[in-house]
Amino acid sequence: MSVTALVSDAERAIQGGDLKRAAKLLEEAANEGDDTSLWLKAAALHRASGNPNRALESVHSGLSRAPLDFTLLLMKASLMQRLSHPDAGQSWGHALAQKPTGELPPQLAAAVAEGERHHAEWLAAREARMKAAMGEAEKQAGPEELRRVQRFRQNVLGRSKPFHSNPTHFSFPELSEREFHPRSLFPWLAELEGMTDTIAAELQAVLAGERAELVPYIQYEDHLPLDQWKALNRNPDWTAIHLSKNGGQVAANARHCPKTLDFLAGLPQPQIPKSGPNAMFSLLAPHTAIPPHVGVSNARLVCHLPLIVPQGCWFRVGAETRFWKRGEAFVFDDTIEHEAMNPSDELRIVFIFDIWHPDLSPVERDAVAALIGSDASAGAL
Repeated sequence: MSVTALVSDAERAIQGGDLKRAAKLLEEAANEGDDTSLWLKAAALHRASGNPNRALESVHSGLSRAPLDFTLLLMKASLMQRLSHPDAGQSWGHALAQKPTGELPPQLAAAVAEGERHHAEWLAAREARMKAAMGEAEKQAGPEELRRVQRFRQNVLGRSKPFHSNPTHFSFPELSEREFHPRSLFPWLAELEGMTDTIAAELQAVLAGERAELVPYIQYEDHLPLDQWKALNRNPDWTAIHLSKNGGQVAANARHCPKTLDFLAGLPQPQIPKSGPNAMFSLLAPHTAIPPHVGVSNARLVCHLPLIVPQGCWFRVGAETRFWKRGEAFVFDDTIEHEAMNPSDELRIVFIFDIWHPDLSPVERDAVAALIGSDASAGAL
């Protein structure tokens, strides 16, 4: 019998109130064709006739053909919840992960809302068990260890996800991947923070200088394949005052910042012909977002020293979001996806410079500098 004939017979069986026969006919039709919605309809009929276990079998048959089908996954989770299956919470999570964008039909929206409630309860219970099991270890952990342990738990629970270094041009192997690197690796951070007022005063001297050079942070030819920057290319909403750029000082700006440059001279900044070091004041206009993006090379890290920070300005690297605070510096890996936002009505200014990744040996630094310096297409590190 053809699929069409089987479906027609099933519809007549439904009209006659014989749901079991209708479900059997729909399963036969589903086996004959490739319409996975027939398995969903058969499961719904089994459920309506009071046989959730049989309904779950039909759903599994459909998922064997379409493992990521949202409606089948939703039906599976609902049936497992009804059967008090211990994996019901996880099944809700699998279904919710495939939820389509946009507004859902009322019936589906109600099922999703139920699923979100059950999944949240399951996650909370699971987290409580994990915290109890990890409690003794967390008591012994130092601040950095505790942060990583807690992030590990959030990753396992699906509340955060792993982010990895993904440089656009230069990927050095086996360097540690950290969104924000521990302060303990950079003992000079405290001295930098102690210079906040000095650096801010030199910034004001630059801004007052009649020859100061203020340029868009992002500038590239429109034909290049750099969609991550399209909205901000040559846009004055995100500008920079460079003290050093691609390895050379910008005299019009640098002459106003002798103490800032003296401090930088003592740091392990990448010395690469036509590429590094780089140091600048980054100016982000009110109500401006910097979209998610990644940097050029994981051989360097980036340091931020916030100088002028209106309320609410934030910066995300990977799964961690921080609010900039004046005078509180940090070091991060810009080859891990990051973004920023100034939601305020005022200008935000951060002092930014690059440093070598601390995992690189002196020989490796020389090798990186030689390679990048020899590559005419490298540009800024």
